[in-house]
Amino acid sequence: MTVYTLPAGALRANSYLLTEDGKTAVLIDCGGEEPLAFAREKGLRVEAVLLTHAHFDHIAGCAAAQAAGARVGISEADLPHLFAPENLGALAGVPVRRFPVAFTFRGGDVLDLGGMRFAVIATPGHTPGGACFRVGDALFTGDTLFAESIGRTDFPGGSLSALRESLRRLLAIDGDLTVYPGHDEATTLAHERAYNPYR
Repeated sequence: MTVYTLPAGALRANSYLLTEDGKTAVLIDCGGEEPLAFAREKGLRVEAVLLTHAHFDHIAGCAAAQAAGARVGISEADLPHLFAPENLGALAGVPVRRFPVAFTFRGGDVLDLGGMRFAVIATPGHTPGGACFRVGDALFTGDTLFAESIGRTDFPGGSLSALRESLRRLLAIDGDLTVYPGHDEATTLAHERAYNPYR
């Protein structure tokens, strides 16, 4: 599996383009249209977009992705917030174009997309329906877990106690995984078990 890290949109949130066969791809988050342009340059067809949560900086490119043929999925718990004030787009002055949601998921689901298996881990706290995705030895954590930090909980629907419980759930995963967060640099579970101050 090849993973491309693509900062996108107004806040340069990380979108991740994953491909197993070099022909089809899955995007994790789509904060702007930059990942779609990159996929076209690489000759990749984006089959689906998996959203870690409903904030504008992670979803602003989804309308363009859907128009290009991608199916967009989000957790059942965050679906009601996708086009509501809770997506924070209006607060930031960044309009979010509406797009149809093709499917929803919940913690414990396994999604087969683009020849890859995405294990869904429910991680509420940053938003009520935050989700992380494990694909092999990679863990995509959105705004749940950052390098030596966690996401904010002062937005509508946030909960520090829920986020700390979600963090403990992630750190309890066996072995070491590469962690791909929604902002900033990658880290590892081993590093976060040792140094994350919120553990």
